[in-house]
Amino acid sequence: MVQLKPEEASAIMNDFENPGTLAPTGLFIGGTKYMVIQGEPGAVIRGKKGSGGVTLKKTNCALVIGIYDEPVTPGDCNMVVERLGDYLIDQNF
Repeated sequence: MVQLKPEEASAIMNDFENPGTLAPTGLFIGGTKYMVIQGEPGAVIRGKKGSGGVTLKKTNCALVIGIYDEPVTPGDCNMVVERLGDYLIDQNF
């Protein structure tokens, strides 16, 4: 399990409020740096590191984070995280 540090959470939440703020410095999760790639401003952040990556989806009360490596594909991770996030949003969570 990966521990999200307080400063990492703050930077992520800031990027949801002000999209693009993570791009110059990178996205850090548990001390691991990911290169920020295209996402959905204010809703989804995606990062890449080697053959793996991360997808983050913001809901009303939660942050859904999916970290993957081969053989999982970026598309599969995106689909699972975003669908779970959409479900939580539909449940007002």
